[in-house]
Amino acid sequence: MNNDSSKLLEVENLRQHFPIRGGVMMKQIGAVKAVDGVSFDIETGETLGLVGESGCGKSTLGKALVRLLNPTGGRIRFKGHDITHMRQGRIRPLRQDFQMVFQDPAESLDARMAVGELVAEPLIIQGIGNRVSRQKRVAELLDRVGLPGNSAGKFPFEFSGGQRQRIGIARALALNPDLLVLDEPVSALDVSVQSQVMNLLLELQRDFEMSYLFIAHDLAVVKHMSDRIAVMYLGKIVELAPAEEIYRNPRHAYTKALLSAIPVPDPTAKRARVILEGDVPSPIHPPAGCAFGHRVGHERYEESVGQELPFEEVAPGHWVQKCPCCID
Repeated sequence: MNNDSSKLLEVENLRQHFPIRGGVMMKQIGAVKAVDGVSFDIETGETLGLVGESGCGKSTLGKALVRLLNPTGGRIRFKGHDITHMRQGRIRPLRQDFQMVFQDPAESLDARMAVGELVAEPLIIQGIGNRVSRQKRVAELLDRVGLPGNSAGKFPFEFSGGQRQRIGIARALALNPDLLVLDEPVSALDVSVQSQVMNLLLELQRDFEMSYLFIAHDLAVVKHMSDRIAVMYLGKIVELAPAEEIYRNPRHAYTKALLSAIPVPDPTAKRARVILEGDVPSPIHPPAGCAFGHRVGHERYEESVGQELPFEEVAPGHWVQKCPCCID
């Protein structure tokens, strides 16, 4: 994918490896390759869905993008700025433009702080406004995400899971960001509450013209939210395409397996279900060839050993990792 200065976010060959240390001197003896050569971009106002099984590196990728982690390699460009290894002092002003909403609001909200303090904290850190103007901004945000007017004086434990996630969203909106990284924002919520929060996110995106990276493991949820979808497996993106295209014409075997697992409303409907066999390979010792082909014991796996598996555009806007194991 070519660099384009008009893109809001550009990610090129991003790697996030975590060292494994051992021995008397605690030297590095290996690494967990959580994200291993990922490239994509996000346009202004667009939602890119990122989907894959637990442990594939989705959340690690999201944290690296907002620089909660220091990437091992590759490049992240946000609004034309290379933030890959930018020092925290220099990156702080840019944080106004990208924020993150975490999966578990009970863990991401400090239980010792009142809701009003939590939502105002980004404004205080960035030195925006005074006490009166911040209180006004907090009231506006809480109202916008559908929380009662007296919420500011309460504590997170006094709210339901869905309400706590709305608090997290309000906090992320405080600085009027251009990009929100949403790390499985509805997976911990009841199904009925999930739809409410997703509809809220769609309304906020329309009103504030934000871009989203929407991380999830549920392809049905991702389809509802996304303009394009990236499918991730063991630290790599194996397919990337417009949402409708990836549902209508999946090219990678792993994408087909994920799609086959989506429940169908009609109990009488028949379709071929792809049952995945084997275990997900270890990110500490990934296979020498195609990770998915290794997992399913594909007869053509040996052809992929030691080969660079290129990420190629097979149709306009439809990218796939070319591999003899996974592409018909």
